[in-house]
Amino acid sequence: MKAEEKKKIITTVAQSIFSKYGLLKTTVGEIAKAARVGKASLYHYFESKEDIFKEVIEKENRYMRERIRDAIINEDAPQKKLKIYILKKMEYLKKLANINSALKDDYLEHYAFIGKIRENNTREELGTIQEILQDGKDKGLFQINDIELTAFAIFSAIKGLEYPWSVNISFPKIESNIDNLLEILFNGIVKR
Repeated sequence: MKAEEKKKIITTVAQSIFSKYGLLKTTVGEIAKAARVGKASLYHYFESKEDIFKEVIEKENRYMRERIRDAIINEDAPQKKLKIYILKKMEYLKKLANINSALKDDYLEHYAFIGKIRENNTREELGTIQEILQDGKDKGLFQINDIELTAFAIFSAIKGLEYPWSVNISFPKIESNIDNLLEILFNGIVKR
C-alpha cells in the first residue's frame, strides 16, 4: 500500500475516534490499532497525535468550506445565498464534530494550528458574507452603508448562535430560526 493511501486510512480512522472521544482522551495506540498499523509505523506518517488531529481538522474544514461554497454558488438571489450559507454552516458543524470542536472549544486554544484555522475561517467567512452583501447591494436589493460592518455583525450573530444551535436544536428548528433571523435582518424590527 502506498504511503498516501495509508496516511489517508489513518486520518479517516482517527477522524472517527476523535469525534467520539476528543483530542485529549484519544490515544495514538487506539488510532494505530483501528488503522491496523503499529504505533511505530504510525509515527512514520505523523509526528504526534496532535499532528493527526491537525490533519483531521484541515480535512473537515476543507470539506465544509467546499460544500458551503458549492451550495451558495448555485444561487442567484443574495437573500437565498445568505440563508443557504448559514444553513449549510450549521449543517456541517453538526455533522463534523472535530472542526466544530476546533472552532469552539477553549481547551484547544493553545495549539497554534487551531488558532490559525480559526483565524483563516473568520477571514473566509467575513469575505463570503461581504461578497453576498455586495452582490445584493449591486443588484439594488440591499441598502447597506457599511458592508464590512454589516458583514461583521452578521458573522458575530451567526458565531454566537453556532454552539447553542448545533448542540441543542434539531435541524428543522434551526432552519426555522434562520428564517426568523433573516426576516429581522432583511425587514428590521421597526414597525412601518
